Amino acid sequence: MKYFSTRGGDQKLSFEETVLTGLAPNGGLYIPEHIPQLPKDWKTKWNTYSFVDLSVAVLSLYISSEEISQEELRTLVQKSYKTFRHPDVTPLVQLDNKRYILELFHGPTFAFKDVALQLLGNLFEFFLLRRNARKAAGELEEKLTVVGATSGDTGSAAIYGLRGKANVSIFILHPKGRVSPIQEAQMTTVTDSNVHNVAVKGTFDDCQDIVKSLFADKAFNAEHRLGAVNSINWARILAQTVYYFLSYFHIQKQLPVGVSVEEIEIQYVVPTGNFGDILAGYYAKRMGLPIGKLAIATNPNDILARFWKSGRYEKVDSDSLPTVDGQTTDTSGVKETFSPAMDILVSSNFERLLWYLAYENAAGASDEEKKTNASQTLDGWMNKVKTDGKIKVPIAVLEAARRDFLAERISDEVTLETIRGHFDAQPSYIADPHTAVGLAAAGIIAANNTPNTYQIVLSTAHPAKFSEAVSRALEGASKFDFDRDVLPAEFRGLLEKERKVIQVDRPEVELVKGVIEKIARSNA
Repeated sequence: MKYFSTRGGDQKLSFEETVLTGLAPNGGLYIPEHIPQLPKDWKTKWNTYSFVDLSVAVLSLYISSEEISQEELRTLVQKSYKTFRHPDVTPLVQLDNKRYILELFHGPTFAFKDVALQLLGNLFEFFLLRRNARKAAGELEEKLTVVGATSGDTGSAAIYGLRGKANVSIFILHPKGRVSPIQEAQMTTVTDSNVHNVAVKGTFDDCQDIVKSLFADKAFNAEHRLGAVNSINWARILAQTVYYFLSYFHIQKQLPVGVSVEEIEIQYVVPTGNFGDILAGYYAKRMGLPIGKLAIATNPNDILARFWKSGRYEKVDSDSLPTVDGQTTDTSGVKETFSPAMDILVSSNFERLLWYLAYENAAGASDEEKKTNASQTLDGWMNKVKTDGKIKVPIAVLEAARRDFLAERISDEVTLETIRGHFDAQPSYIADPHTAVGLAAAGIIAANNTPNTYQIVLSTAHPAKFSEAVSRALEGASKFDFDRDVLPAEFRGLLEKERKVIQVDRPEVELVKGVIEKIARSNA
């Protein structure tokens, strides 16, 4: 299997090169040259597989055994998930007759991103150690400088996945004051010498733009050998496809007596910011997992929900902009919400889906010609988003998007009401605000579902990571005690620990370059 950039070019990379490169030099995201189909006997053969077994089976479809042998892959996967607190890694919890929650927060940082980033950290180390072992005596060792941006959970999950790894240093940019106190503490209290937190005075999108600029700077990239941990890295998407398969098999065991999985439609509802988690579901579906539409749940930063309504992918909702003398006034900016990991204007991974939609509607006598034309179309769209802040796709593209997805926007008020409602319900369930966005969207969508539709809502973080929102939602609930009911032992005393963080006063790429260069010189 080879990988190429969504924005075209002749470059075809191996899995190893794709993982270590992260973002393509032309600004595109790597995707596989084809989406493999599941083996004919997967339903019976994989039915009893553990998360580790499924990971090996799914990943093997995308990774040549010549690159990573089956034994090596199993060792990497086992190492990645041995620290998870639940034996199923991502357990499925039943809420009621037709709703389930897929809990993705049982990793070391209590967030869904642990699933991918524990594996990615081990892949980085595995590839670098192997490359360096092949070098002649005295030859300079290869090292990787990992750079990432976070709206909260990616940072801590990446840091915990890479702390102490040989030949790897990591720089995580986060918007100062715009992540939860627990998220900030999880990142900045890690004092390993290869970990560097950078607090940028700005938004997540500012941080993400800086990271993309660093990768686009060919000279800087070559000098420091940049690697990506954000979900622009293909390995993260691939790792996340696994829990869609696991939940498919687990729901079979939890369905009412007399109901088989063949008789129902499974609908996944996914709280969505950067579009990586739900994109993994799209790949699982394209591989052959029999599921219905994938439901996107957004908070008031609703660029994706607006796209599915209008076909416009735009940073600012042009329908709601105020006007002065007949001209619209730009009021762009990320809205701060109770679900901060979703406070994003532009969803990076949406580019991958747009490529597939462009390919579906591309002209061409051959597959390669269609791929070339799709990449050219996609490149034009993304350049227009960068220059104009918006695009409007053809109606055929929008209709193709609506075939596999639907979307709902959830307000902060409804998010808090949903947390309270599920706490008061039987059985009682304490949801973090991102999961609550998914649950609220699921409730709206269910009104139009067929009677045989069963919903699985992805729970992306432990409620303790968002104490302000959870405590505010459950304020006055006599039977609720945050310390007793929510706070894990691992979080106790975390806010009082020593911090290690570098402050950057403006969202400027040169300032961040200076930070990386200064630390690189001190470590030389």
